Amino acid sequence: MTEYLNETVFTWGATPLKFGAGAVDEIGWDLAQLGAERVLIVTDPGVAATGVPQRVADAAKAGGLTVEVYDQVHVEPTDVSITEAVEFARQSSWDGFIGVGGGSSIDTAKAINLMTTYPADLFDYVNKPIGHGKAPAGPLKPLVAVPTTAGTGSETTPVCIMDFLGLKVKSGISHPRLRPSMAVIDPLLTLSMPPEVTAASGMDVLCHALESYTAKPYTSFARHKPENRVAYNGSNPISDAWTEQALHLLARSFRKAVLNGGDLDARTDMMLAATFAGMGFGNAGVHIPHACAYPIAGRVREYRPNNYPQDEALVPHGESVSLTAPAAFRFTYPTDPAKHVHAARILDPHAPRQSSDREQLPFVLSSLMRDIGIPNGIGGVGYGEGDIDALVEGTMQQQRLLAVAPRTVHEEEIAAIFADSIENW
Repeated sequence: MTEYLNETVFTWGATPLKFGAGAVDEIGWDLAQLGAERVLIVTDPGVAATGVPQRVADAAKAGGLTVEVYDQVHVEPTDVSITEAVEFARQSSWDGFIGVGGGSSIDTAKAINLMTTYPADLFDYVNKPIGHGKAPAGPLKPLVAVPTTAGTGSETTPVCIMDFLGLKVKSGISHPRLRPSMAVIDPLLTLSMPPEVTAASGMDVLCHALESYTAKPYTSFARHKPENRVAYNGSNPISDAWTEQALHLLARSFRKAVLNGGDLDARTDMMLAATFAGMGFGNAGVHIPHACAYPIAGRVREYRPNNYPQDEALVPHGESVSLTAPAAFRFTYPTDPAKHVHAARILDPHAPRQSSDREQLPFVLSSLMRDIGIPNGIGGVGYGEGDIDALVEGTMQQQRLLAVAPRTVHEEEIAAIFADSIENW
């Protein structure tokens, strides 16, 4: 057998999909095919107030299933909220789960599925170095994801993310067995999303696409043993194909969806883009903007965005990811100039040519972010130069993500990216 020092194999997996207006009304039949009879719907209070989870419950009951709703998911889940949700779920026996909402609800449903199927301390499963990175002992129960935002792509990915309150940082659990059994994606469910939520969640889609597209190539990694293959295995031809398609959809419809939320064609494009980007990054991985995002969200002090819960400070995940993206792609540009320029050209073919090709993608990103109301850099959510050391510390804990970056990053490079991101325009 030939011995290779570098990786020559990549894996690519995705959730089976049902996509289209009205798809959610068929969920009872879909769950029955997966063998589920008694299911728990997992959602948050805001989504519950829209009536969508009840509509899902009614469709499931019409299919002959027994259904209960847990509607106390925390927007931007925490280790505390995840533990509370798991404790609720342990009061009964379930043979299937439905996550209805944004990434917060779907990620919480993934954690419930894992922790009730194979009980353990939460930190046993959390990624290193914060946790022990333990793999699930076997397959999980059926989980159907019903996204109500065009954003996280959690419906197609094998990860769940949470904020560790005591550590003031985000991390999560990552394993292929967390990937949902099926995703039911109905663009009609996103028509009520406010513009601020549309903008933030859309920036998450965009960063998923750009980060996976520019990620370290899978051939650059050391050879893995089959039992040690990771969920994020670097940019590869299949992920690249999906992320390019996501970029085309975002170019066509992102601004429209923010400015005219009732445009069903634009909403459909955004849902497709979120799905395609999830199929890309769920295999290739994300890197610097996401690594920087976790301490930005975890250390927030006073910032409270419109149309999000106002009872506590919060930087929505898509916003936190986007704030360092222009500077991050300025930093990664030398690793593959052609990809960076091509991505910028897809996103805005009519953008004025910048004095340096290195500035083209940062310019296109900043122009879009300004148009859709994203805060102007980390300064826009309350951070300044005096916070950079703490933000760097939190970022360097995200080694699972930084390992996918196309350039090696140390503390000084991350500090420079944060300094460059205090204002983006």
